[in-house]
Amino acid sequence: MPTDHLSRTFAALADPTRRAILARLSAGEATVNELAEPFPMSLPAVSRHLKVLEQAGLITRGRTRQWRPCRLAAKPLEDVADWVARYRPFWDDGFDRLEEHLRTLRNGDEDA
Repeated sequence: MPTDHLSRTFAALADPTRRAILARLSAGEATVNELAEPFPMSLPAVSRHLKVLEQAGLITRGRTRQWRPCRLAAKPLEDVADWVARYRPFWDDGFDRLEEHLRTLRNGDEDA
């Protein structure tokens, strides 16, 4: 498993099941059984996914009586957003060039 937090976050997000679990938790806390419900896999398999998410800091597990609700922990996602934001000028520049190209094409059609 990667050692830096950003690598752990990306590794955890690489799996569609884990992304679906995070999407579910964005609506509020849930038990392991509730999280496992939509998936065609065993409870231990879901627990392994939860362990990866927990190790990446993407979820926390509480303890309320006999059950352990899972909650979304957003800080690692904020770190990913900050990292991706550094590259925003590259894709914004590409969109600006595309917009200019389309404007040129439209103006060319008007001249015809």
